[in-house]
Amino acid sequence: MLERYCHSRTDYVSRAAAHLMAAGGKRFRPLLVLLAAETGPDPDADEVLTAACVVELTHVASLYHDDVMDEADLRRGADTANARWDNHVAILTGDFLFGRSSELTADLGPEAVRIQALTFQRLVEGQILETVEPAAGEDPLAHYLEVVAGKTGSLIATSAEYGAMFGGATAEVRAALKQYGEIVGSAFQLSDDILDIASESSTSGKTPGTDLREGVPTLPVLMARASTDPGDARLLELLDGDLTDDDLHAEALELLRKHSAMDEARSYVLAQSDAAKALLAVLQPGSVRAALEAFADIVATRSA
Repeated sequence: MLERYCHSRTDYVSRAAAHLMAAGGKRFRPLLVLLAAETGPDPDADEVLTAACVVELTHVASLYHDDVMDEADLRRGADTANARWDNHVAILTGDFLFGRSSELTADLGPEAVRIQALTFQRLVEGQILETVEPAAGEDPLAHYLEVVAGKTGSLIATSAEYGAMFGGATAEVRAALKQYGEIVGSAFQLSDDILDIASESSTSGKTPGTDLREGVPTLPVLMARASTDPGDARLLELLDGDLTDDDLHAEALELLRKHSAMDEARSYVLAQSDAAKALLAVLQPGSVRAALEAFADIVATRSA
């Protein structure tokens, strides 16, 4: 069904729009829509499936723009659109997919349109904040968590809200699942931050320390930077330097893996998962609640 919405009147646009969709992905957001819909009496409503397509199209569209901003060459093991074609094609293809998601949202009614518009604002604000340094006197970690909440948490919150909304759940359940989605969504990105440092490429499929090499702030790095321990002087020196050098990058990666910031980051993400699960108290015990609890646990402890 998703592939159908990548089709254009021209083959060229269709190929560009289907490029990242065909590369795969976890389909995390549409899965949450479908799961959240099970909290209501009508989980098989046509609107549920439409909403699942809306959030995934919005997500994939944002990836085209992300890759241009990051000057990325690979996404999900495939060439990015900007690498295969150019930045103009990538940006406009992202816009095309945003248009498709907006077209589908219109079919869901004015309330869904308003939710999508507010979500898109937060997503873009998060992307913009990512490009600027924290303001003078602002906590860098707080700034980063705001970026994560906007870029990742907002759309996953909408995924959960849409599922509950179109599945016919009560207003209380819908509000709880929206908040649940925001927390789980942010935890999803933060667990990626931990994987960037801790993963071995042979088991996770990820290249360890990619964000570290590129100087991208992540949860463990920001927590390590807050250290006042004199024994961390070498690590802080490395983090302030150029880590494109393989030897320096390897040294920084080794020091970070041994640092207490890694356990601190893991504890933070696990606490977020617990906070998300606590919101599920509005649901009756049963398979749906258990699945949502497991969803939060998997996000916090995943290894890939």
